[in-house]
Amino acid sequence: MEIKNEDIINLLVDKLRENRESLSQDFFKVSSSTDTKFFILDNLLPEDLAVNIFKYFPKKSMWNYTDTFREKKYTFAKLDKLKNALPEQVTDCLQSKPVIEEIKEITLIPDLEGDPSLYAGGLSRMEESHFLNPHIDNSHDANRTRYRRLNLLYYVSPGIKEEDGGNFELWDSQVKIPLKLPSKFNRLVVMETNTHSWHSVDMVQSEVARCCLSNYYFTRSSPTGGHYYHVTSFTGRPSQAFRRLYGKIDNFLRQKVATVLGLSRGKDLSR
Repeated sequence: MEIKNEDIINLLVDKLRENRESLSQDFFKVSSSTDTKFFILDNLLPEDLAVNIFKYFPKKSMWNYTDTFREKKYTFAKLDKLKNALPEQVTDCLQSKPVIEEIKEITLIPDLEGDPSLYAGGLSRMEESHFLNPHIDNSHDANRTRYRRLNLLYYVSPGIKEEDGGNFELWDSQVKIPLKLPSKFNRLVVMETNTHSWHSVDMVQSEVARCCLSNYYFTRSSPTGGHYYHVTSFTGRPSQAFRRLYGKIDNFLRQKVATVLGLSRGKDLSR
């Protein structure tokens, strides 16, 4: 049975609204493990709906595959190419004004805007040996007119367990100790993105497919009150000394090229 966008939006808004107070408390709670604000909302949608989102993810041949020292994963943002529209519907509903308004109430970020282009967002799939090393996200949207402020991660892999790997991680400012947030089925994680919001995904250890819908929200105003710009910047894990050194060089070079030439990587992969 098909479901209307309006019905999905109502489900999302109701879930966020009934948990607004506790989610806001979680978002602003001071943590000894990370400086990054975040909240977690489990059982976001009815279970059968969440299972079908996973079921209708793209065939493997449709994905864009990345395999570098920074990350190893599949991504997909051309959601209009899907045979079943459900993953696109839910993504669009997470970008809808009523949902954004609820997130505003929770995070107290007043001028949040969505990004229908899904620049650096969309769907992701991670399989055995896949990973995402510690990084901070690109500071802006594709046109560099808005600051990236929130990352919304919705996990839809039924039965995934912490021991399967693919767990989301938030780091301290020195990227020494991770706070592990398991990528549990039907779980929404909302985190702030800024100049020090280091995060990662630990290596997938089993044959499970770790699937996620990723959305970003932006503001036209700078969270610091002053202008800044940085590319997506990676480092290694604490045990990866070479990757940490190489990451500094890689980040510096990509930052210089992007600043001088005004390039925004990955625009061709957006919706």
